Amino acid sequence: MPPVPPVLSERLELASMSPGFIMALLRGDRERAGHEIDAHVPADFVGNHENVLRMRLGQMQQDRTCQPWLLRAMITREGPRQVIGRIGFHGPPEEDRRVEIGYTVFPAHRGQGFATEACRALFAWAHEEHGITRFRASVSPGNGPSLAVVRKLGFRRTGVQWDEIDGEELVFEHDL
Repeated sequence: MPPVPPVLSERLELASMSPGFIMALLRGDRERAGHEIDAHVPADFVGNHENVLRMRLGQMQQDRTCQPWLLRAMITREGPRQVIGRIGFHGPPEEDRRVEIGYTVFPAHRGQGFATEACRALFAWAHEEHGITRFRASVSPGNGPSLAVVRKLGFRRTGVQWDEIDGEELVFEHDL
């Protein structure tokens, strides 16, 4: 599969995490991972997100065409290129042409609008390149910053679900 082009926003480059990038991270080889995306990868990148990385890697190994929809590194465009978080959809569009977003901004970079900016950029890519107009997000009721992001983006709460790993989640939807 050819390289996946990045999605750009004002301050961020959203670089697709290839299987090689994810495998390097899981092996603890940050230097190799950083070389894959031409950016500094922080020591705590994997942290408690190993399960997400393994799950998305498995999806790509089963179907490489889903890579553009999955994990992307949030890389600063100004100053030294550094990874400040991750974002991506849970998979390609569902039958109803809806995608679910997930994101994490590392603690040192929170509260600066990066999650909102990255979501808007990825939504614009999905809409302009693929005609997607339906978006979903599931957020832990105790995750105030993510609840603020979905409010800023115009999501409306549509339900509650139980996640095997994260526990109770509030479900939100947004149509362009």
